Amino acid sequence: MLTAVRCSFFRVVLVALLLVALLQLLYLSLLSNLHGQQQQRSAHPVLVGTPHTELRWQREQKDHLKATLMSGGVLDVSGQYRIYRHLLSHEGGQSNDVTLASHASLSNLWHLRELLQRWDGRISLALFVSSAAQGKVATVLAYTLSHLCPSVRQRVSFHLVCQSGDTIVLPKQDDAAEFVHLQTCQAIFAKAENMGTNIINYAGNASYPNNLLRNVARASLGSTAFVLVVDIDMVPSQGLRSGFLELAARGLDPHLVFVVPAFEIRHTRRLPGTKEELLRLYQVGEVRAFYEELCPQCQAPTNYSVWLNLQEKDTSGRLTVAYVVEWRDPWEPFYIANKEVPAYDERFKQYGFNRISQACELNMAGFSFAVLDSAFLLHKGHKLPGDFHSQKDAENKINRLLYRSFKEELRMKYPDSSRHC
Repeated sequence: MLTAVRCSFFRVVLVALLLVALLQLLYLSLLSNLHGQQQQRSAHPVLVGTPHTELRWQREQKDHLKATLMSGGVLDVSGQYRIYRHLLSHEGGQSNDVTLASHASLSNLWHLRELLQRWDGRISLALFVSSAAQGKVATVLAYTLSHLCPSVRQRVSFHLVCQSGDTIVLPKQDDAAEFVHLQTCQAIFAKAENMGTNIINYAGNASYPNNLLRNVARASLGSTAFVLVVDIDMVPSQGLRSGFLELAARGLDPHLVFVVPAFEIRHTRRLPGTKEELLRLYQVGEVRAFYEELCPQCQAPTNYSVWLNLQEKDTSGRLTVAYVVEWRDPWEPFYIANKEVPAYDERFKQYGFNRISQACELNMAGFSFAVLDSAFLLHKGHKLPGDFHSQKDAENKINRLLYRSFKEELRMKYPDSSRHC
């Protein structure tokens, strides 16, 4: 009887000890998870965090971001938009260089990923937001990209543009909640891509000031000598920057701008990097001339048939000028130029005549267009009539009227020019 009582007692004690051990393990597990979450929050670059755990570049970047936002930005000449220049700046670069300038809304910022893979130099990116709330999201997104992606931090300058009635303030912890769990460059770009789902217009319901954005990106180049202005969803051929710098070192005519022929690729699973690869895909219909279906005359002076059949002139493979052409309406080429060429007219917004007007002025100002022999740009996807938002035709009509008056203004601006638009 006594032995049975002792056994029961020991069993109770053993069960109690096991229960205590299990409770301790559960407590430690919960405490570890809570600590991990706290570490993630404090590690996020926009949140308060713990300053002593930050690297020097993180502190400097955060201080610069705060100062830029607290400045309130500057208004554009129309008074309709507020500009925060150098919201985030790259770490450095050489002066005699080519900078790629581009623009984006929050919904298509994710295209920056492919630009970074193909363009090995500096990028100046003007980012448009249609509300103060979007501005907070854009600030967190840009900062997190810079924090997690060394290539962004080292080479990309972000400039934020919003409507003048909006003031962008430093995001708080709650504003960054959906970004806290993102801990890799791949994850933040995937998050950015999801933001663009089902958005057809550039920036939702807002009027997208594409020419203002191009000027903001161009005007923030620092000491760089040349600029290539492209849309965010276009990808350059491999080695374009280094090839052009070699060409520039051999001497350039100051009255030339250097056209980079543009194409559209149907599928983006594999983007050709060289002209040889491009030609193979062109022959099977995967690649075609830019705007071939929507506005073939807008790219016709590039003379694609000649370019595609060029015989290699330089056995060293160096980039050279294939031929020089004069501008004719309504050509809207993409090109590399000295950063001092005339700016884009900021009255053009949304769809139609925004790039044509600037090329027209280059012509009136005395520039000619030298087509590069092996460099090219790729637009990801074939442009089709049904891909645009419902107001596209109405916007085009408004800008066509503006373009007519713009050409009259150019005649007064360049009275001695023998050219016309």
